[in-house]
Amino acid sequence: MVRLDKYLAQMSMGTRSEVKKFIKSGRVFVNGAPASGPEQKVTEEDDVELDGEKVSYERYVYYMLNKPQGVVSATKDNTCRTVLSLITDSTKKDLFPVGRLDKDTEGLLLITNDGALSHDLLAPGKHVWKTYFVRVQGILEDKDIECLENGMDIGDDRMTLPAKVKRLDAASLSLKADDPGYPGDMESCLELSIREGRFHQVKRMLAGVGHPVLYLKRLSMRSLRLDEALKPGEYRRLTPEEIAALQKK
Repeated sequence: MVRLDKYLAQMSMGTRSEVKKFIKSGRVFVNGAPASGPEQKVTEEDDVELDGEKVSYERYVYYMLNKPQGVVSATKDNTCRTVLSLITDSTKKDLFPVGRLDKDTEGLLLITNDGALSHDLLAPGKHVWKTYFVRVQGILEDKDIECLENGMDIGDDRMTLPAKVKRLDAASLSLKADDPGYPGDMESCLELSIREGRFHQVKRMLAGVGHPVLYLKRLSMRSLRLDEALKPGEYRRLTPEEIAALQKK
């Protein structure tokens, strides 16, 4: 059981002080009767309404964030802004990023409080596919792609699992010349899909074939693909269909 004001705040109906005012002004009903006060105890089985609209209990929340550069994938950091600081419409205290993107890496990052889903996506034995857009130094050759696709030693005495590589040319990119992903002279772009999560893996793989990464953006993770309408730093809740597909084994 939980206090009614805390319940409403956790369901993103407002801050604790705001929902207390809603309750005291008679706008909140519990099981058809006016709420007795902010301290009234409710459970997820109770029928709670605010202004005639049912407030359903939501144990887990799921956000798609387009992580910008300069923000760290952590819940707390003493020196840098964290990805959780970008999520401003949730009062839940148990949110966390699923996995990590480097500080200088952009793109898809799942923010949730669903620990079971996070484990399912990150456990090494699950081999969840993740796809990245990469801009690298130098011209990517067939032999480089073959090396990435066959698996390679990136310095920790075990081969990477075979990757999927799609070479991209500037004409095929829906990018402007001033976009950070747009290739300059003697640069290449590719989509790289891997199913591991080793430390700095994408950067180490490309450096291993002689093409240091200049720009990196994650596009997808399992079935979840970054919404192109989200600008860096923007986020939205996942749709029920996206959640169901992501949870599907």
